[in-house]
Amino acid sequence: MSQLKKLNDRIVSRVNANLSEFDFDTESFVTNSLEHDKMLKFYAFYGITSQHPLYFHFRNSNIAGSYFLGKCYVGRSAIYKSDIRGDELKRRGDEIRGAMNIPLVEDEMITIKDSLLYKTLVHSNSHNLESPEEFGIRNTISAHYANIHGSTLEGCFLGPFATVDLMNLHSCIVGNFSYVQAGELFHRKIDHGTVWIRSQNFEFKYRFRKEILDNFVGVNSLYQPRGIIYDFVKDREQEFEKLFDVMNLEPIEAPSTSAVNRYAVVRGKTRIGENVLVSQKAFLENAVIGDGSNAQENTYIIDSTLAGNCITAHGGKIIHAEIGRESFVGFNSFLNGKADARIEIGEGCIVMPHTIIDPKIPIKIPSDHLIWGFIGSKDDIKNHTIALDDLAEVREVLKIGKMTFSGLGSVFIEGFKKRLDQILLLNGAFFNDGENRGHAQDDQNISFNLIQPYRTGERKGLYPSIRIKP
Repeated sequence: MSQLKKLNDRIVSRVNANLSEFDFDTESFVTNSLEHDKMLKFYAFYGITSQHPLYFHFRNSNIAGSYFLGKCYVGRSAIYKSDIRGDELKRRGDEIRGAMNIPLVEDEMITIKDSLLYKTLVHSNSHNLESPEEFGIRNTISAHYANIHGSTLEGCFLGPFATVDLMNLHSCIVGNFSYVQAGELFHRKIDHGTVWIRSQNFEFKYRFRKEILDNFVGVNSLYQPRGIIYDFVKDREQEFEKLFDVMNLEPIEAPSTSAVNRYAVVRGKTRIGENVLVSQKAFLENAVIGDGSNAQENTYIIDSTLAGNCITAHGGKIIHAEIGRESFVGFNSFLNGKADARIEIGEGCIVMPHTIIDPKIPIKIPSDHLIWGFIGSKDDIKNHTIALDDLAEVREVLKIGKMTFSGLGSVFIEGFKKRLDQILLLNGAFFNDGENRGHAQDDQNISFNLIQPYRTGERKGLYPSIRIKP
């Protein structure tokens, strides 16, 4: 395992060099996170379909338990139990967003170098205009269940359950359970439990109180996660590991217009509607997934119903809840209802990323509301929700509890709804008579190919360097 240890040590030294101004040492996280025996046990796998460009290049790396789709390069990196999903990468001839009439001259590729991604999701495409054909992650470490969504990174550390969304970061630390969508950041440290969205026309900012956050997503002295949300995921992790022990699984029953990934867990009395996407490492139990809805990577939908065209973003968890039509549950949100304290969310609601709802009595939130922060009782609703019509009237500054919104509320809502429509379109929710194909249709016939590491010898723990092309 000496080569694997050298690989990890090199990554730590590179990330620490980029973060030296913060006096931040990533070594304890890496040393205490990586399970070297499991980095030998789990195979990696890549998907092949007729709908996605085929190119995979793995070099001097460990990629145990990880999934790859689309064009990907991994060099001198450790990618453990992560999903590198390149089905939304830009294609040759696409125009660069924000810079008209500049077409890409080649298909975009996810490029990961000198980095360690631990149980992390990488998805979408680069939103860095300087590198439109490369979604790059360099000299970066991401912790448990982080989301890297359309965000290029260089010299960064992402804490457990952190999300960076549609942006670019350089030499930054993003605290645990923080969500950031703020353009481009240089040499910034984002406090734990921060939810921050910034554009030219508005800014939304909220920060969890420490005593609440520590209960749900804390870290110990070795920067390992703890708390209610981590325990919830950890208790179900073995259900996914079982899928790696079987080469051929019986397909899960679903309509012909829907796709259920073979690396998803579907249990109990679960019903799946038309035009539904269930991604790898989604967990469904006694769930009803209405037409056009989706369960993205690392989502958990248990004893719950999603009406039509609902979006459950990466890492969203919905337990004992009723979600109305065309509602959105954001990244890493935790809707923790109980059998005697169910959560009801009306139609057209937007549950902001990294929202926690954990009631002891039934909670009901009306249709067309924005929802954020922590809701543990009915009294919390007034300080953590607002009707979308009321938000649309905001022109300057709005403060509700610990949330501050500044700018144009109407632009915020319009932009959010456009993005949700785009997600539904990409996922195939509007598929009809052969039109508007999306992931739910294109992912139906993925063939999976496996790669194994060296188990003995000098390169033990590393995977063979390999280039796979059409």
